[in-house]
Amino acid sequence: MLDIIAALPDSAMLSRIQFAFTISYHIMFPTITIGLSLYMAFMEGMWLKTQNPAYLQQVKFWAKPFAITFGMGVVSGVVLSYEFGTNFSKFSEVVGPVLAPLLAYEVLTAFFLEAGFLGIMLFGWNRVTPKVHFIATCTVAMGTVLSSFWILAANSWMHTPAGYEIIDGVFHVTSWMEVIFNPSFPYRLAHMLLATFLSASLLFAGVNAYYLLKKRHIEFAKIGFSTAMIAIVILAPVQILVGDFHGLNVAHNQPVKLAAMEAVWETEKGAPLVLFAWPDEEAEQNKFEVAIPKVASLLITHDMDGEIPGLNEVDAKDRPPVPVVFFAFRIMLALGGLMLLLGLAGLYTRKTGRLYESKPLLMFSVAMIPAGVIATLAGWYVVEVGRQPWLVQGLVRTVDVISPLPASMVAFTLGLFVVVYTTLFFTYIYFMRKLILKGPMSVEETLATLQGNEFYDDDLPATLNPAQVDIGYSQELSTYLKDKGEK
Repeated sequence: MLDIIAALPDSAMLSRIQFAFTISYHIMFPTITIGLSLYMAFMEGMWLKTQNPAYLQQVKFWAKPFAITFGMGVVSGVVLSYEFGTNFSKFSEVVGPVLAPLLAYEVLTAFFLEAGFLGIMLFGWNRVTPKVHFIATCTVAMGTVLSSFWILAANSWMHTPAGYEIIDGVFHVTSWMEVIFNPSFPYRLAHMLLATFLSASLLFAGVNAYYLLKKRHIEFAKIGFSTAMIAIVILAPVQILVGDFHGLNVAHNQPVKLAAMEAVWETEKGAPLVLFAWPDEEAEQNKFEVAIPKVASLLITHDMDGEIPGLNEVDAKDRPPVPVVFFAFRIMLALGGLMLLLGLAGLYTRKTGRLYESKPLLMFSVAMIPAGVIATLAGWYVVEVGRQPWLVQGLVRTVDVISPLPASMVAFTLGLFVVVYTTLFFTYIYFMRKLILKGPMSVEETLATLQGNEFYDDDLPATLNPAQVDIGYSQELSTYLKDKGEK
């Protein structure tokens, strides 16, 4: 036993691994819920506008996956706040005056907004008017975006600190505007929000493609798949453009991270784009390198002969783990390229009239369901591992703010997190899979769930006023079903 304890990594490394594991688990859920909430708001708005019950089906169907995912995100996110105090107590003491208010703003504004209107969105169908319910759904969506605003403001400040002064070793705010809107924040916020929208779009596209492949819920699936493919073909190239701007910002503010992303060891003009290599940190060179001359300089500096600072510009102790950053960056880029390819394939099949019949496209869409979440995780590994050995870039080292805990204690809690979180993850997958396999309710069942609503708007048509629709679903519904070929 003593030999096992002696062989453990030190407390600092174990604390970093524990936080990395828990935040990797957590970030999957906000990535889905942010995009999903916007999707539901859009579909509910389309229902109110078009009177097409198929849009209502979308809202009703995705409400349960959203609730499950939202709950998982909240529970896993709370743990991270505790880890600041338990594993990085000195860090909390040093930067608390800056980061604590930002995290408090996230709770007091975004989370309360989400939690306050979530109940109306999920359970208010028979208690408020359709318009009021739509406002609640939009408010929940706004809350998820606002939450990412505050979280990314805090995280971005750690990468590009601004608006502070240090008094007796403690950070104090001199300008909240500079703290919040620090140099990397606008790029990181745009990049992350687009990532959530893309992740949700890939989920929608994949699930609806599955129904089309199985020839189930055809009308429901067509609406969802078409909407998702439009979103992907628009968002994918925009994300690439925003990523380019973000890369330029990283090159300016965090050149060491950029050098690790590209595995550039020596400062070089006209640096090649390394497609594949095995970065050797001991030899300070790349093995098995496959590269395209001068392309890295072109992409990063927009000049074929632009200069890229190498990793050798700083001491080895000030470099991040190069292989992790290098490979994570390429996973993100590869998946981004596949997203663009999927969007273009959808655009082509739409023009040829085979959007809903192209089996290769539908299978490709199903296979891409997890791509958005994986790409987001890879991107966060690039961001966070690439910042090491700093917690606050150039100012606070990770090893200097670790709580004085025995390595055995950190290893024990890490093991518990792995067991519990793995169990919860597979439980989540089980219920999500069960909901997807079951599929949406029929149009008749969906409208029936709204029966008995005593609140309605006289200006709305009958199909949007369930209290006015008899059990036979009115002439309007019969006409709709006839037009759509339903029985």
